[in-house]
Amino acid sequence: MISLPAGTRIWIAAGVTDMRCGFQGLAAKVQTALGENPLGGNVYIFRGRRGSLVT
Repeated sequence: MISLPAGTRIWIAAGVTDMRCGFQGLAAKVQTALGENPLGGNVYIFRGRRGSLVT
């Protein structure tokens, strides 16, 4: 079990995400779509096409 600090927001991306973009691309998606800082302490969850990869 991973404990998170109180007030941590968890964002789950709806749909399938192209994981080939890597962490830099996922961080850019967070900045573009949500206007959030990807290093700001919140958790962002993305699902790959096969469903076997969650980042």
